[in-house]
Amino acid sequence: MNYRHAFHAGNYADVLKHALLVQLVRAMQRKERGFLFVDTHAGRGRYDLSLASEGQSGRREPEWPGGIGRLWDRGDAPSAVQGYLSLARGFDRSQGNLTPVPRFYPGSPRIARLLARPQDRLDLWESQPAECDALRKAFEGERRVSIHQADGYGAMRASLPPAERRALVLFDPPFEDPDELSLVAAALGEGLRRLPAGTFAVWYPVTGRARMGGFAETLIAAGAPSLCAELVVDPAGPGMRGCGVVVVNPPWRFDDEARAIVGYLAGALSGDESESAVRWISPR
Repeated sequence: MNYRHAFHAGNYADVLKHALLVQLVRAMQRKERGFLFVDTHAGRGRYDLSLASEGQSGRREPEWPGGIGRLWDRGDAPSAVQGYLSLARGFDRSQGNLTPVPRFYPGSPRIARLLARPQDRLDLWESQPAECDALRKAFEGERRVSIHQADGYGAMRASLPPAERRALVLFDPPFEDPDELSLVAAALGEGLRRLPAGTFAVWYPVTGRARMGGFAETLIAAGAPSLCAELVVDPAGPGMRGCGVVVVNPPWRFDDEARAIVGYLAGALSGDESESAVRWISPR
């Protein structure tokens, strides 16, 4: 696998995914009882944006200026986005950055850990050895964080159902494999069999390769309520035109929060060229 998320950290796809993740975690925390957060493709958890332009074959254009960089100094975000921005800014400062430009960006594991209560647990999966080593160092000594160097799709059998009987599972694969959605669908089906009321979030790219039609049919057949929040920043682009997040068993009123998020990001990240939508795939 050639994918390294460090090159893409903080881009518009991260912004959408992480703003929605913050809302999902907070929705899970409306109940006092703890829950398990499972990240199937966790990465290293912390990214130095000053290194984002260093590729294996030379320098490349960093992607974060078009994502978190466009939001960093804005004060007009709705509350559903402002919470994410406050968390990202606070993390950046906690890592020692005192400049006005973002440098240290939290990945999904860090975001979940920053929001976690004492009764919540994290189960993080990462197959790449170097990324997993960095993840272990980042969470060294954390008793309520488990880290596995293995295929994250195996987390459905290994981690579900949890003792808490509540879980939020994030699927965030690199989509290098053209059959990635089939792998996600199979793992999601296993997860729903083991924890029917669990909340599952799937990030996906909007490209010609990622065929969401068949995946949507799988969700409808599963019978669980599901919706997708989608942001397209380059409708006429030849490659990745945008991205989205499918949420199965979304929390109450999450659709309203998602609309506020994608609507704001569409204008803030791309302007008139962007498109955004939140739609139910399988309604409640």
